[in-house]
Amino acid sequence: MSICAFDSPEIYNLSFQQWPNVKSIRHTRSDRIALRPKLALCCNRSIPVPLRHIADMSVVRGIQTPPAEIPPHGTSAPIYLTLITCVAALGGLLFGYDTAVISGAIGLLQIHFHLTPAATGWAASSALAGCVLGASLAGFTSNVFGRHRLLVLSGICFLLSAIGTAASSGFQMFILFRILGGIGIGAASVISPLYIGESSPARWRGRLVAVNQLAIVFGMLVVYLVNYRIHLSGTELWNEISGWRWMFGSGMVPSILLLVLLFTVPETARFLLSKGRRSEAERVAARIGPDALNEILFAEQQPEVRSRHTPRILVLGISLAVLQQVTGINVFLYYAPSIFAQVTRSTNVALLQTVILGAVNLIFTVFAMVLVDRAGRKPLLICGSAGMAIALLSTGWAITHATSSLLLLILVLAYIACFAFSVGPVTWILLSEIFPSHLRAEAMAISTAALWIANFVVSQTFPMLSQSPAVIAHFGRGFPFYIYALFCFIEVWLVAQFIPETRNRSLEEITRWWSTETPR
Repeated sequence: MSICAFDSPEIYNLSFQQWPNVKSIRHTRSDRIALRPKLALCCNRSIPVPLRHIADMSVVRGIQTPPAEIPPHGTSAPIYLTLITCVAALGGLLFGYDTAVISGAIGLLQIHFHLTPAATGWAASSALAGCVLGASLAGFTSNVFGRHRLLVLSGICFLLSAIGTAASSGFQMFILFRILGGIGIGAASVISPLYIGESSPARWRGRLVAVNQLAIVFGMLVVYLVNYRIHLSGTELWNEISGWRWMFGSGMVPSILLLVLLFTVPETARFLLSKGRRSEAERVAARIGPDALNEILFAEQQPEVRSRHTPRILVLGISLAVLQQVTGINVFLYYAPSIFAQVTRSTNVALLQTVILGAVNLIFTVFAMVLVDRAGRKPLLICGSAGMAIALLSTGWAITHATSSLLLLILVLAYIACFAFSVGPVTWILLSEIFPSHLRAEAMAISTAALWIANFVVSQTFPMLSQSPAVIAHFGRGFPFYIYALFCFIEVWLVAQFIPETRNRSLEEITRWWSTETPR
C-alpha cells in the first residue's frame, strides 16, 4: 500500500474507529515529510489515515529514534512496561502501607499518650495534613524537576517518617514525623498514577493505572498482617510501650526497596517531550513498545490545545476526588479495629477481621483491573457507588442496634468490595487521564490535595461523631454511616450526568475531546 503525506489538522477531530488498519508503508513522499505531517493519505483508496495509527513505524524514513532501537512485538517491551508500572506502583504500596499502619496502632497510641477523642483523631489524621501539602506541591515540582525525581523524594520522606515515628519520645515528635510521611504520601498519590498513565499505551492504561490502586490495597493488607503479627508477639503492656513502634518502623523495608528500584526506570516520555527533549522521549517510548511510540510521535505533531471548559473539568476532577473520601472508605481503613471491637470486645479478633477486610479489598481490586478496560469507567463507578450506599445504610443500622459481629463484618466487607472494584481504582484512573495535557500535573495535584483535605475532615470528625453523647442519644452510633451513604448517591448522579467515558482513548484524544465537545 502506498502512502503519501499531507498536512491537515482536521484529521484529529475524527476517532480511531473511522480509520483503516494500515499495517505497513512501502514508501513515503519524501524523507523530509515522513515524520512530521499531520495526515497520511492512502493514495490508492483516497482514505485519510493518521500517522499515529500506522503499526510498523520502523519503515518510515526520518524517525529520530533509529529503527534498531524499536523493540519487536516480543517480550522485551511488555516486560519493560511492567517494570516501569511496578516500580511506580511501589509508591502506591507505600501510600497504602503508611496510611493504614495507624489502624493497628491507634488504640495503643491512645493509651500510651493518654489521648482525648480529639487528640486521637489528630493522631490518625495528622499525616493527612502532610498529604495536602505534598499533593499541592507535587504538580508544580513534577513539571519542573520531573515525575521520577518526585518519586525519589517521596521514598526519602517515607523512610525518614518510618524511622522518626518508631523512635518518637513524645506525641509532638510523633505528629511531626507523621506529617513528614504524609508529604511523601501526598506526592506519591499524585505522581505514581500520573507516571503510570503517561507511560502506558491507551489500550492498557486503565488496568495499568489500576495496578497502582492494587499496590495501595496490597500495602494495606501487608501492614494489617504486620500489625496483627506484632500484636501477638508480646503482652498488652509490651504493645502499649513498644509494639506500636515496631508497626511504624516496619515501613523502612518497602521505603528502601522503592529507592533502590527507582534507579532502574526512566523519566516519562511525555515529560521529556514537554521539555523539548524529543530524542530522549522517542527512545523511552520505543523501549515501552510500538503503541507508546506511535502515541508520542502523534503528540509531537499536535499544537497545544487549551479547552474553554478547563474550569469545569477541574471542578469535576475535584468532585471525584472529594467524593472518593467522603463516602467513608478511610473510616474503615483507619478505624476498622475500633469499629469491630465495639461488637467483638476483643482486640485480637478485631485485628484479624481487619486482615480479612484487607484481603477482600485486594481481591476486588483485581476484578477492577480486569473489568475497567472492558466495561468502561462509568459503569463501574455507578454500580459500585450504589452498592456502597446500600452497604453503608445497613452498616449504620447494624452498629446502632449492636447486632452480631458476623453481620457487621459481612456488611463492611460488602462495602469494601463495592469500593474496591469501582470508586477506589477508577477515581485514580480518571484523575490521571481526564485533564488536558497542558495542565494535567497541576490539575491532578489540586484534585489530590482536595482529596486529602476531605480525608482529613472525615478522619478527624469520625471519632467526634461516633463518640459524642449528644449524637448517639439523638441518632445512634450509626449516624456517620448514613452521612457517607448520602454522598454515595451524589456520586452516582455526578458520574451519570457529567463524567465522560475515557476507555481506549489516548491522552491526546481526551484532551482534544474537551476542546471540541460541550460537556453537560
